[in-house]
Amino acid sequence: MMKMQRTVIHAQLAPPAIGPYVQAVGAGPLVFVSGQIPLDPDTGELVGPDIALQTRRVLQNLQAILEGAGSSLDRVVKTTVFLTDIGDFAAMNQVYAEFFPHAPPARSAVQVAALPRGASIEIEAIALRDE
Repeated sequence: MMKMQRTVIHAQLAPPAIGPYVQAVGAGPLVFVSGQIPLDPDTGELVGPDIALQTRRVLQNLQAILEGAGSSLDRVVKTTVFLTDIGDFAAMNQVYAEFFPHAPPARSAVQVAALPRGASIEIEAIALRDE
């Protein structure tokens, strides 16, 4: 029986993890990206408070991590979007559609009570990668 390798992913162009977790883990043909909040990778500070600006930063961070893992946004198969206000869904969705213009991934979106650092949005992803 072949043992699947687990690879820790660290992308320089995305903010480092702010707790006991990693940006992403590669396992076989998949990469699992930890939930990303809208942190500026240069300053480590939250961008915002505008949901469109926060969504854009989150997706840029996801993109940088995926590229560091040998993947890309067009190889994402599933995302989960966490919003502190489901009323922000339409504005988030408009920015999200810019990053996934063709054949977007499967997605769940849920409202949560709070997110780290007072963020309004967090997105996690699962994508295919080159082995």
